[in-house]
Amino acid sequence: MLVLISDTHGTDGHRLRGRTLAAVREADAVVHAGDFYREPVLDDLLRVTDTLYGVTGNNDDAALRERLPAERVVGYEGATLAVRHRSRSGATGLVMFGRERDADLVVFGHSHRPEFDDSGAVPLVNPGSYAQPRGNRPAHAEVERTDAGLAGRLVTPDGEVFGEFAVPVTE
Repeated sequence: MLVLISDTHGTDGHRLRGRTLAAVREADAVVHAGDFYREPVLDDLLRVTDTLYGVTGNNDDAALRERLPAERVVGYEGATLAVRHRSRSGATGLVMFGRERDADLVVFGHSHRPEFDDSGAVPLVNPGSYAQPRGNRPAHAEVERTDAGLAGRLVTPDGEVFGEFAVPVTE
């Protein structure tokens, strides 16, 4: 399983709890779409998971910007994910970012709003914020490989699945 998280906005720890903590521990890999906020958050996450692919967000400190890229491409069981925190051009910019990288899925954060959007040429997923939802549902995303591609679900730290999505993958 691949777990997608974003927007921790912590100062001294990962702030994981409940199903989100369990999912990160169970995951083959974790993608963090930025805004860890302070470096100890990254270090604490690395104590919980062996494989973390993170990018910086607009609120990350200088120490995080030295350790992490602003964007990256992640391979997961034959699927390609393009990851960045946000695009000043909104959804259109995120879709273009994904197309330029031949991505099957773009993972982003910033709004703290969990959502899946497959209306463009490349599907977009924002896992939301499990730690600081700002009026939205606290959430993360869990993704698994299927014969057809990727099957994902948006999940609260309490374990409630409130959204499901599918992404076709061409290898």
